[in-house]
Amino acid sequence: MEFRHLGRSGLKVSEISYGNWLTHGSQVEEDAAQQCVRAALDEGITTFDTADVYAATKAEEVLGRALKGVRRESLEIFTKVYWPTGPGQNDRGLSRKHITESINGSLRRLQTDYVDLYQAHRFDYETPLEETLKTFDDLVRQGKVLYVGVSEWNADQIAQALKIADEMGFDRIVSNQPQYSMLWRIIEGEIVPLSEKEGVGQIVWSPIAQGVLTGKYLPGQQPPEGSRATDDSGSAMIARFMNDDVLTRVQELKPIAADLGLSMAQLAVAWVLQNPNVSSAIVGASRPEQVRDNVKASGVKLDADVLKRIDDVLGSVVERDPSKTQSPRTRP
Repeated sequence: MEFRHLGRSGLKVSEISYGNWLTHGSQVEEDAAQQCVRAALDEGITTFDTADVYAATKAEEVLGRALKGVRRESLEIFTKVYWPTGPGQNDRGLSRKHITESINGSLRRLQTDYVDLYQAHRFDYETPLEETLKTFDDLVRQGKVLYVGVSEWNADQIAQALKIADEMGFDRIVSNQPQYSMLWRIIEGEIVPLSEKEGVGQIVWSPIAQGVLTGKYLPGQQPPEGSRATDDSGSAMIARFMNDDVLTRVQELKPIAADLGLSMAQLAVAWVLQNPNVSSAIVGASRPEQVRDNVKASGVKLDADVLKRIDDVLGSVVERDPSKTQSPRTRP
């Protein structure tokens, strides 16, 4: 496993991190989740990403139990706040009240005194940005949070947060967590240039495009039973890729992976890691062998000819529109 700095901070993270968005506490039994975490640790992953909202807070609980007994100083534990975690009007968003209550709940569920990175899971149009950033800064001062970041914020929102932090003397955000893959490149036009200038690193999710880039979904055929495309919690997001044009082009990536001695998943993860602004790529798993396969992408270098072959194959199906980075205009 190789390691990278998280943005311009001094914190190093494993360039492949383990995330439990659609697995722990929902899709897989706890024993399988524990096995996946153990496999991640065995393979050298030290960075673990979750959120309070995943599986209605159960994902944090499962991860906390799975990491119990592991030397805390050897781990980087990330979580997030924004989406609803209860029925009340203040059980959501980025107000001082919700952030304060959410971090306390997350720490309890994760069985830790602090998180290494606390992320605003979306931009909150209903809370003054100064209030959110001051609350994050207070958590840093209290020792509950070591670094702060955001997830799925657009370039203007990130720039605004950095400007306020500089003016007010708050801790600056060091990371952004966007969706990023061969098929979904919307951060490249505006967010990556800004982030490179300002020292913000990307912790990217869905580098395998919810499994589409494994090549297991075939054009003209029904998705395999038990796959993400047939699961209620994952099928809506994967639907954007489930058309014959995309699936046909993905099949044409197989010779490229074979020439490099990589699986399709390894090629997909290695591809996002070629971007120097990417600090870590998040992988999820329902079986330990998926973790072991994905981590082999660490340290893989793809030359310019390979990158061009990939671009030529995918062509017009790649999404690049930066306006697709959106947060709800009102709290959900």
